Amino acid sequence: MSRASIDSAFRAVALAMLVGGAQGSDVVIEWQSTYQDIIRITGGAPCPVSRAGPMMSLAVYDAVNSIDAVHDYNSSFQPYLSGLPVPAAETSREAAAAAAAFRTLSELHQNNPSAMALVNARYASQLGAIPEGPAKTAGLAHGTAVADALLAVRANDGFDSDPSYTPGTNPGDWRPTPDGPNVPGFSPHWGNVTPWGIANGSQFRPDRLTAYGTMNDFLASQEYADQINGSATVPGVKDLGARISNTRTADQTEAAWFWANDRDGTSKPPGQLVDISKAVAADRGTTMSQNARMFALINMAMGDACIAAWDCKYLTSCDLWRPTDAVRETQNDGNDQTVPDPLWLPLNDFQPPFPAYVSGHATMGAAHAGIMAALFGDNTTFTIGSDEFSVNTALGYDPNLTRTFTSFSDAAWENAMSRIWLGVHYYIDAVDGNVMGYQVAQYIFDNQLQPVPAPGGVACLVLIGAAVAGRRRW
Repeated sequence: MSRASIDSAFRAVALAMLVGGAQGSDVVIEWQSTYQDIIRITGGAPCPVSRAGPMMSLAVYDAVNSIDAVHDYNSSFQPYLSGLPVPAAETSREAAAAAAAFRTLSELHQNNPSAMALVNARYASQLGAIPEGPAKTAGLAHGTAVADALLAVRANDGFDSDPSYTPGTNPGDWRPTPDGPNVPGFSPHWGNVTPWGIANGSQFRPDRLTAYGTMNDFLASQEYADQINGSATVPGVKDLGARISNTRTADQTEAAWFWANDRDGTSKPPGQLVDISKAVAADRGTTMSQNARMFALINMAMGDACIAAWDCKYLTSCDLWRPTDAVRETQNDGNDQTVPDPLWLPLNDFQPPFPAYVSGHATMGAAHAGIMAALFGDNTTFTIGSDEFSVNTALGYDPNLTRTFTSFSDAAWENAMSRIWLGVHYYIDAVDGNVMGYQVAQYIFDNQLQPVPAPGGVACLVLIGAAVAGRRRW
């Protein structure tokens, strides 16, 4: 990470801390802010970032929820892990949450001094605000024990498996793009990582590409030509995603950069989506226990969305090349409806170093939206900003620029479409990622962290498109 990137990251962290302080965050939300700040400082690939979120959030949830269960079992929720220690009635929720977050993030970032400085500072600040006594002592011990249990369960989840990958050499196969970064594909093993809430990475895998049989059959299809050129029903990346576009509007360009958040120095896609949940929590005045469950659910959904998306990217017979290769036809695609443009440039200045199908942004965005819609109803208004504008200052946007949405589904769909406007994805990547993200959210909401005693009847459905059939207490 360059010195300039580090400086930009620290500026973003400082701004985030000022905003977070103004919101009067509770212990749970403060650790979500620290998670975001660590991402800004450390950077890295999307998938490892998406693992840290549920690791911390589920430890915090189990620590807080187990204390709630002691006080009022019938108003609590099912734990994520079974066999947890039963805390004493006077155990401090704040101390337990702080210790659980501290223990998990310390384990994940123990070799990164910059990250540990943030973790230690947050922990010290929170401990200083909690009165000394048996409740605090019990809370620290309980939160640490819960975190240790989760860390043990996830120690062999496959996150550190062999990441070697050999790109294909035929037309349509993903390979590092001519404009870079010229690096090996990020996290090719991630589709096999043990999920947090879904059954496996391929559970909701779409068959749009594999149904063609071979990559050549897909490249020869009308559907493939439409992804590039566009049609009456398909936004084509060749024009909409071009650096100089004849059809992309100024608002679409702004949205493309708003949701980008790929660069080191930003909080990446998971961190930006956490901002939405923080904004809604501040507006609704949710309790610490409610926040613990909300952040556990959204981070679990985003973690599994990354696993599901990376299953599609790397673990099928079609690891699809990025638009730069497709539009330029760096190899002849065999489709007479596509005319090569060797000088084509995407709006973005790089193509993310992993296959295109499906979009990780679209999948994570919909997974987050599905959970939030289930908890609050889809038609919820919120306003958030973007780290992209403070990190990528050459764009010329106001670093404090915000966008307001009146539903979670609208935000998720704009997030998905932004990848076409940015020139790094096709429409099918956005559509299928969006659908799969909602499927992940529905499955997790229906099967994880349920109210206890478990209600009978049909679980609340989070319908595809984020229309919600009904809501449980939470």
